[in-house]
Amino acid sequence: QVQLVESGGGLVQAGGSLRLSCAASGSIFSINAMNWYRQAPGKQRELVAGITSGGSTNFADSVKGRFTISRDNAKNTVYLQMNSLKPEDTAVYYCYADLRPSGRSKYMPYWGKGTLVTVSS
Repeated sequence: QVQLVESGGGLVQAGGSLRLSCAASGSIFSINAMNWYRQAPGKQRELVAGITSGGSTNFADSVKGRFTISRDNAKNTVYLQMNSLKPEDTAVYYCYADLRPSGRSKYMPYWGKGTLVTVSS
C-alpha cells in the first residue's frame, strides 16, 4: 500500500526556517510531480511549490525567493526548505504525488496527512 508521510513541521518564530520532508513508501513504479500544498484555517488549500521528476520547479508568488523545493528520486522523497518564514505561512502543509503504483498502468494522486507549521510573530 502506497503512502506519503510528511515530517518537519513545528513552531518557529518569524524570520526563522523549517525544512519539511515527505517520503513516499510502498510498491511504487514511478512518480511524476511531487507538490506541496498548504491550508490555513478558514482558507482553501493552495499550491505552494511543485517539482517534476526532471527537476523543474514552480512556486506560488507568495513564497518565491523564500522557499525552495527539491527531491531525491532514489528515496522517493520531496523536501520543502522554508526560509524567512512569516506568520501568514502558518498552515497545515500537505504533500502530493502523482504516482504510479507497481502493477498499475495509470498514475494516481496520493496525499499525505499533513504537518502543521506555526509561525509566531
